[in-house]
Amino acid sequence: MKLRKQVTVCGGAIFCVAVFSLYLMLDRVQHDPARRQTGGNFPRSQISVLQNRIEQLEQLLEENHQIISHIKDSVMELTDTGAVSPSGHLPFRSANGSWVLPFDGRPTFLAVKPQDCQFAAGSRGQTDVQMLDVYSILKFDNPDGGVWKQGFDITYEPEEWDNEPLQVFVVPHSHNDPGWIKTFDKYFTDQTQHILNNMVVKLAEDPRRKFIWSEISFFAKWWEGADIYKQEAMRKLILGGQLEIVTGGWVMTDEANVHYFAMIDQLIEGHQWLERNLGITPRSGWAVDPFGHSATMPYLLKKANLTSMLIQRVHYSIKKHFASTRSLEFMWRQAWDTGSSTDMFCHMMPFYSYDVPHTCGPDPKVCCQFDFKRLPGGRINCPWKVPPKPVVEANVAERANLLLDQYRKKSKLYRSKVVLIPLGDDFRYDKALEWDQQYSNYQKLFDYMNSHPEMHVQAQFGTLTDYFSAVYKEHGVPQGSRPADFPVLSGDFFAYADREDHYWTGYFTSRPFYKSLDRVIESHLRGAEILYSLAVANARHAGMEGRYPVSDYALLVDARRTVGLFQHHDAITGTAKENVVVDYGTRLLRSLIGLKRVIINAAHFLVMKNKEFYRFYQTEYLVLFNPIEQERLCAVTVLVNTVRVRVLTEDGQTLPVQLSAQWSSASQMSAEVFEATFMVRLPPLGLAVFHVYDAPDSPMTLRSDTLLRLSGRGITARAADSLPIRSQQSDPQTFYISSQTLTLGFSGSTGLLESIKRKDDPQEVKVQMQFMVYGTRPSKDKSGAYLFLPDGKAKPYNQKEPPVVRVVEGPLFSEVVAHYQHFQQTIRINNVPGVDGLSIDISTAVDIRDQTNKELAMRLETDIQSGGVFYTDLNGFQMQPRQHHLKLPLQANFYPMPSQAYIQDSHHRLTLHTAQSLGVSSLENGQLEVIMDRRLMQDDNRGLGQGLKDNKKTANRFRLLLERRSTGNKMEDSATTSFPSILSHMTNAFLNHEVLALPVLPKRRGIPPLQTFAPLKSLLPCDFHMLNLRSIQSQDPHSPSPYTAMILHRLAMDCGVEAQNLGFNCTTTQGELSVSGLFKNLDLQLLQPVSLTLMHSSTPLANDSSISLDPMEISAFKLKLR
Repeated sequence: MKLRKQVTVCGGAIFCVAVFSLYLMLDRVQHDPARRQTGGNFPRSQISVLQNRIEQLEQLLEENHQIISHIKDSVMELTDTGAVSPSGHLPFRSANGSWVLPFDGRPTFLAVKPQDCQFAAGSRGQTDVQMLDVYSILKFDNPDGGVWKQGFDITYEPEEWDNEPLQVFVVPHSHNDPGWIKTFDKYFTDQTQHILNNMVVKLAEDPRRKFIWSEISFFAKWWEGADIYKQEAMRKLILGGQLEIVTGGWVMTDEANVHYFAMIDQLIEGHQWLERNLGITPRSGWAVDPFGHSATMPYLLKKANLTSMLIQRVHYSIKKHFASTRSLEFMWRQAWDTGSSTDMFCHMMPFYSYDVPHTCGPDPKVCCQFDFKRLPGGRINCPWKVPPKPVVEANVAERANLLLDQYRKKSKLYRSKVVLIPLGDDFRYDKALEWDQQYSNYQKLFDYMNSHPEMHVQAQFGTLTDYFSAVYKEHGVPQGSRPADFPVLSGDFFAYADREDHYWTGYFTSRPFYKSLDRVIESHLRGAEILYSLAVANARHAGMEGRYPVSDYALLVDARRTVGLFQHHDAITGTAKENVVVDYGTRLLRSLIGLKRVIINAAHFLVMKNKEFYRFYQTEYLVLFNPIEQERLCAVTVLVNTVRVRVLTEDGQTLPVQLSAQWSSASQMSAEVFEATFMVRLPPLGLAVFHVYDAPDSPMTLRSDTLLRLSGRGITARAADSLPIRSQQSDPQTFYISSQTLTLGFSGSTGLLESIKRKDDPQEVKVQMQFMVYGTRPSKDKSGAYLFLPDGKAKPYNQKEPPVVRVVEGPLFSEVVAHYQHFQQTIRINNVPGVDGLSIDISTAVDIRDQTNKELAMRLETDIQSGGVFYTDLNGFQMQPRQHHLKLPLQANFYPMPSQAYIQDSHHRLTLHTAQSLGVSSLENGQLEVIMDRRLMQDDNRGLGQGLKDNKKTANRFRLLLERRSTGNKMEDSATTSFPSILSHMTNAFLNHEVLALPVLPKRRGIPPLQTFAPLKSLLPCDFHMLNLRSIQSQDPHSPSPYTAMILHRLAMDCGVEAQNLGFNCTTTQGELSVSGLFKNLDLQLLQPVSLTLMHSSTPLANDSSISLDPMEISAFKLKLR
């Protein structure tokens, strides 16, 4: 047989990656030509940068021609080999018309220990501040607060500090975005390198000077270009405590749209870099710019052994409330924590912004006079019309007293006599002059204050940790512990509004194409990490270390850093300039190609029967990789060039195949390319080998039955000879498709979903799909990349022509495709036992490029009595209950949905799982609504200077899961926590980690035999998720050490949902796992618990010991496998 190239996906999703990646880039070039030529709002220099980018991109695409060929002919060329079918049962249709498949019939069991259900049902300790309660009690009004517009007047008694002077820590900083208005490289060249070069010189001039830095992506680039003297000087400043690295992630990550896999990965990448090059471990977190804050962040920082953190962008009403109750510093605890082990000390900044006018105290008019970069004659001034003055002998007393008044007022909002005063802004300190202006003027003020005991103040430059240490010291508690009477808080800080009703909820969806691409690459990165680690360990085990291409490690490092870069709060958020977006896209595409290489090389090595024959050449089988840690039973679709297809398992069993058309338009089939779908059972984290042949009619290959529902407007069905197709006049009557487990009802007139009935449930549940459109306001403030400012409630989407609706039915799957002008929606059910057959696969391709100021929403209307409560996930890590508030504007009720959202009542839970982050809400009882894409023609005045006009055609992918809640479940739902069921967790894994098929090319020489590779010796408990198996770097950044980091997450699950047959053996063990018994054919030579970013190690465990995780816990271990 001859196989050329092919791509494959599980559950039949479109092979959107390659296609869309290319067209996302190239389309970007052709779009909006008029504005390109006039230069629009790009300076000339930037246009040439854009041209260069595009030329580089075209060159990149040329080099990677093989990816394009995926699109041109991502099709298997099959030749007849005359293979014979083993006697197998044939698929048949039962009396009720549903298909019954021959199946390996292995019984599967669900053995969840009752103890493993208690966590979700158990009670939690009370926290002092629960954010859901704060939302209930606040009015969210906006009275004028005087000089602190969004706050109140702060007063104090002059003698308050007589016994204990005020300690002031002024913390200079420079916020460096790794891409926003300029690309990462352009920012580095124009600004960041100068900031770091000046820092080395200027901090060394006076040991009292301090500074903090957070973005390691920039720092690493500077370090790599710096000579040994600069490196040494920088190291000295850090070790001497003058420069502190805060957080230490690759970027300052967004917290709304990011998945916890990538949040952790960029933190590891930054921390590993710091450990290797500087030998330091960050202690404090600094997040001044993400647009709202997630509760996942304190948990991850705590697991990485940081002791304190700071946040800034929080709704102004919440800031005011916290300031008035002096709760701006609190212990942030996870809502699901049964004790206090997740507590993280958190400082919330009180005012509008992190710039100098809003950080010294409540009055920006005064604070601006102490931003000495704004001295007269410079490029920026004070909008409040009172400029700074240089500090001289004659005015120092007056200046120092004016500033101290602000410091004292600010300190009144906190519970200690220590006050934090950040001093910086975006890309500050890039000129030597600014270092001199700020540091020398402030030093004069400090010297004056400190030499006047009657002022009762001790002021100095400090780092963030200097400040936190002083707070702990004043309260007499160890670093990171709770000072007496400080409040404990649980919950999160979405959605964010910085003024009026300007809610930053638009960016939960902005540029969905890239949000989707990001997740595809994350899944590839995780898959590549795991396969690479297993391949290298197996090569060591076989004594073939030298033969395995460790050069692939450099590709992994590159992909980690690209994915890390994209988690930046102007990247995945969709809030950067168009040319910067293209730059991110180019980097992501390049990394994806590298990851495919790593996966192919590792898979190639691992499936060789006889490793002795291992050389680099391609094989001639179809190899499928299952990136999830449980056995997987699912439908897989490949593209083939003939209708005469036969698929065999490795041991020669013929599999049932459903043959369907590829459609070039709503009603036209392709004559060259067909889809072959078959059911496979794949080993956990394993590679399975199949044969695909061109064979004369096999009774196991069945053709899909296709019906076109047309509205009689001259469309005719164009069928390929080989596939049957019928057409009929559409009528408003409901029509149905069904599988062994589900029956779906569809509207005859719209072709959209109307109801779901599960076979084991007598009740049909209304689940009505609607598409809605939001406009933007007519007045001055309009929606843009950040803000969602709709012109009222959504209006139903309608088009003059009725849609073309296609119904495809067959033994392995059935689907309904509705073609509308601005979207086409495919709803598919797989007739497969277990997880893959229990939920509904939804793919919605959206294209709104001809719209102006419109946002397209997908709404599910049900009869579930959700009562204004809905649940959205935070970062794919945990569920957060939400309450719909009528007192808030419509846009304030939207939340990020990185991986799922659900509504429920006492009978049902309906979960929408998503493969890309989007904004979600529930605006009425029983509704769930997702914003799919937004096209906005104007800037929303947050500094970007552009609207969102670079939309792409984007395939948004979902799984819809309807579950029945157990009748015995009479307990009240907890107000603060909720957890998915085990089926829901597995559904999410199926959606987010698709089966990967590896490109297969024939060679004349024949091929050595291949065999399935199943790495696990024992089952992983099904409440364990292997987040990563990451080869740890050696001193040389481009080669791996003999160590591997295994990161595990124990899922918490709600057992109050009726259990289903999952199609694999699912057992739980109360969190126990024996690591030495986990991997087949590998010896475990080290098992060492480490902190989340691998920087802090505990005593190694005996190799045969079990490890134990609590529900929700994420833990990392350093392994040596060979």
